[in-house]
Amino acid sequence: MSIQAARRTYTIKETAALTGLPASTLRYYESIGIIAPVSRGASSRHRVYDEGDLDRVMWIACLAATGMSVGDMKRYVANGELGPAAARAQVELLTAQQRRLEIEAEHIALRQRYVALKIDYWRATDAGDESRAEQLSDEALRLARDLKRAGRP
Repeated sequence: MSIQAARRTYTIKETAALTGLPASTLRYYESIGIIAPVSRGASSRHRVYDEGDLDRVMWIACLAATGMSVGDMKRYVANGELGPAAARAQVELLTAQQRRLEIEAEHIALRQRYVALKIDYWRATDAGDESRAEQLSDEALRLARDLKRAGRP
């Protein structure tokens, strides 16, 4: 058995299933350069992903899962090709993404607090505790204003 025959390859459907990225996204990422051009089958001309392709697609899928923009992913891939010379730029990109995620987490925490307040409000209402319900309603109103000021992540 040759070395070539021993290498595992994957169809676009298998790659999509393994990485969580839809086939359409894989094709799009390839068309804009986030994923390097994938080899094609000799007769079918269908994409054939090898282990190296799968590894690269997997870490790109991880970046996408963080909510990183397509533009930032393109920069990350381009910087990665520069190696250690781009380390500072990579840190800057990832630090900016980390901050975006922190802000998103803060917004989610605000929304969770709002929902918890509304649950408590309705429990107080159900129990006939009008004073507590009014207090919770006022608190929910203040939090709703905070949510509006914070905007959507």
